Amino acid sequence: MAASSAFSFTIFSSLILILLLTVSSGSCHNINFSIKEVTIHDLQLALKQNELTSRQLVELYLKEIRRLNPILKGVIELNPDALCEADKADYERKAKVPGSQTRLHGIPILVKDNIATKDKLNTTAGSFALLGSVVPRDAGVVTKLRKAGAIILGKASLGEWSHFRTARGPLAWSARGGQGKNPYTLGEPCGSSSGSSISVAANMVAVSLGTETDGSIICPASFNSVVGIKPTVGLTSRAGVIPISPRQDTVGPICRTVSDAVHVLNAIAGIDNNDNATFEASGYIPKGGYGQFLKVNGLKGKRLGIVRNPFFNFGNNTFLNQTFEQHFDTLRQRGALLVDHLEIANIGMILDYKLSGEETALLAEFKISLNAYLNELVSSPVRTMADVIAFNNKNPELELINKIDQDHFLSAETTTGIGKAEKAALLNLARLSRDGFEKLMTNNKLDALVTPSYYVSSVLAIGGFPGVSVPAGYDTTGVPFGICFGGLKGSEPKLIEIAYGFEQATKIRRPPLIVS
Repeated sequence: MAASSAFSFTIFSSLILILLLTVSSGSCHNINFSIKEVTIHDLQLALKQNELTSRQLVELYLKEIRRLNPILKGVIELNPDALCEADKADYERKAKVPGSQTRLHGIPILVKDNIATKDKLNTTAGSFALLGSVVPRDAGVVTKLRKAGAIILGKASLGEWSHFRTARGPLAWSARGGQGKNPYTLGEPCGSSSGSSISVAANMVAVSLGTETDGSIICPASFNSVVGIKPTVGLTSRAGVIPISPRQDTVGPICRTVSDAVHVLNAIAGIDNNDNATFEASGYIPKGGYGQFLKVNGLKGKRLGIVRNPFFNFGNNTFLNQTFEQHFDTLRQRGALLVDHLEIANIGMILDYKLSGEETALLAEFKISLNAYLNELVSSPVRTMADVIAFNNKNPELELINKIDQDHFLSAETTTGIGKAEKAALLNLARLSRDGFEKLMTNNKLDALVTPSYYVSSVLAIGGFPGVSVPAGYDTTGVPFGICFGGLKGSEPKLIEIAYGFEQATKIRRPPLIVS
């Protein structure tokens, strides 16, 4: 697609977005309902008691998006059919249609712009190269959201190509979405699921979906004082998600509370015929779902591992040292047993993106999986990674290619499949996981590893392990930070108990003042 036609398409999309916001702006001023920090439970109660309709709820969120998104850039595109979907939900609730009493029925949700929706929304990973492409079907997780009655409000912004166009560019920038901003500081929001986290944190939506290959849920959740669940790889379908690596990619909820994140996880977890990994991982899903593990006393009896080196090496930052020591005390007071001063074998290599082999494996997997995704599109301006590279070179103004390079694309394009080097890298990653994190967990009989912020992301990523990030505080400059609970594959029930227990004991999250 030429730069001029891509630009025209963007103007058209922007006009639709503005029109949708304008149409909604005049009809919600009389609603006596505050969406600030509301939970799914709060919203369902209001809907049930006729204090609110789904249409009014969508209108309220559109109003907030109109007010805040020009600054924060958390939303890349709005669904022009969102109000129609809301009307449908209101009708179903009033008519008591089967399924209209589910947790997510009539609840608006933003999905990251690498998650396909077969509607009027684009799916572009933030790139103009995919603007106007047509997906063959909804992503597997979107199909499940629609089945649960959720309203697809729009697409959240992201680090372009899930921050895999380049290793050197900004974490929360994309050509289509611009630079996302942290609602607490207007600074770094982290990525690549930046918009999903920004929008939830700033109350532009209640719940959202993000994706992670290595840190892309855990990091922005930490930076924006929200809850992020990175599920075991395969627990949620990746079908219809613009990929990096089927070995590491996962889709998870980003919400303001653990309970909301669990309700979304319940809706999206499970078998999808278009993602073979979901068949094996479905065996991890507990009978009765994940909601049963939302226990206030969930920390009682849990064995939690602490690896101080390197994760808690805060240097002279006495504030962070004191804060996490207080959190350790809270965990103990709530009945957890902390197994301290542990070590992960070869942790230095695991955290070294190049030395571990993670980069080598991801670059080859990226080319293979992206080409397969592009080839399956009904129509698209680009069909291969080489086409995307060429598009960027032909449209440097649109893609800022002279300022933000595409080194990952260029490196990936030189790969020729899973050869000798890639096989060695994959074997090394498996060995590092087996002899490192897995051995740590099993030898010490741990329920979870406790770490600050996003520092453990590579440990969890290379083995496909789950993690939950919960707000843990705000530093002396106001930047939020989280605490992460990571576990072995399928350990989501324990992680939810631990995360919910910590959240309820501390209740640290507060809404951002900058955008209030």
